[in-house]
Amino acid sequence: MTPTFKPRIAASIAAVAALALFAGCSSESEPVADQTVTFWTPQTTPERLAAQEEIAAAFTEETGIEVEVVPMAGADQDQALVTGAASGDVPDVILHASTQTGAWNSQGLLDTAAAAAVVDTLGQETFNEHAIEAITLDGQISAVPSDGWTHVIAYRADLLEKAGVEVPSSVAELADAATTIKAELGITGLALGTQAGTASATEGIQSIFQSAGCDLVVDGEVAIDSDACTDAAEQFLELRNSSVAGDFDVTSARAAYMNGDAAMLLFSTHILDELAGLDEATPATCAECADSPTFLADNTQFITVVDEEHPAQYGAILSYGIPTGANVEAAQQYIEYVMSTGYVDTLAVATEGRIPLRNGTADDPTEFIAAWGDLGIGPAHEKTSVEIYGEEFVSGIESGINAVYQWGMGTDDATLAGLVASQGVLAGQIDQLYTGTSAADVTAAMRAAVEEVQAGL
Repeated sequence: MTPTFKPRIAASIAAVAALALFAGCSSESEPVADQTVTFWTPQTTPERLAAQEEIAAAFTEETGIEVEVVPMAGADQDQALVTGAASGDVPDVILHASTQTGAWNSQGLLDTAAAAAVVDTLGQETFNEHAIEAITLDGQISAVPSDGWTHVIAYRADLLEKAGVEVPSSVAELADAATTIKAELGITGLALGTQAGTASATEGIQSIFQSAGCDLVVDGEVAIDSDACTDAAEQFLELRNSSVAGDFDVTSARAAYMNGDAAMLLFSTHILDELAGLDEATPATCAECADSPTFLADNTQFITVVDEEHPAQYGAILSYGIPTGANVEAAQQYIEYVMSTGYVDTLAVATEGRIPLRNGTADDPTEFIAAWGDLGIGPAHEKTSVEIYGEEFVSGIESGINAVYQWGMGTDDATLAGLVASQGVLAGQIDQLYTGTSAADVTAAMRAAVEEVQAGL
């Protein structure tokens, strides 16, 4: 378990722990003299912190503002911010998940006007529309969207052709294709997290259900038993049954695809470097990979938006928040820098998992998404995604990240949706589907379980 850090870490601890995440240099306003910025980041690995420290040094050189970067996991941020707010000792900037934005805003912990002013300075029209929606609460922009990742369907183009199936363009077609592949080739059609009661199943359910047009809750009314959701449950079961190896978690699903035992894989964009053999910790193990290390990458293509009619790709949004009581002017300069001059370097800290949520600038609307494709991926940043997957792939990723979505985001239902996900409510009900209970009865049980959570709010 990650230890909980106090809001203002002593200098001695900061010197050891705070190698910098996205500390940036320069801003579009005048430098603020003799001030510091304390920045909390969930990007905590040594390599990422080291890369971020370089950005922090550039920001300091440009502005004279020192940046104390404190690595802190999201769960620890929650408690530390509440504690710090009570004592009047808060950080100046926090990189955090969209679910945290809603929770902190409801507790009065965010200076939303300060964040909205940054978005206005940078140009709201330059940001990902869904990301802006995610952090707009009660009509007010509450944080500054930075970057994120989405689920994609990686598929073996050679195996789909061999099985005689077309590339799916809906969840229903995806389920049919997976079933056909299992029947024709004797391998798993689609590998995804389906183990009942696990975090993998929670993500898998939400990803498939929302891509099928299913909503968890609409204007406070639980809707998980709607016709669209019941259809999605039936399709999820079909996808689950396309496995020849039982239920997967995220690790075993990836392993099945990497070993050549699955024709398709539902996974996050973090898979990009692994398919190309750029991550020694997760090598490709397919039969052909020994002689051709790039075999999987050469034969893999991606569905970045599962259903164009329901463009709702499951993913994550990271944003910069300015806490109430922060050093606002210096915090704004810092965020403006890492979202402009230092933005590309910031994304390069972990390219495959940090897709820009600011697409470009007013002068060049696709500047940052285009630059992302030319950044090295994998631990050593040896090759770019364009070199491996081509220019068209970057366009697909742009469509995917522009469709990023999670149930409830940017609405009054965000808190309920977050609790349902964190508590694994739907994954706790899905086993009934596997044992013969009808999809309609399963979604009815899901509704009852969600309403129980809602009653406790």
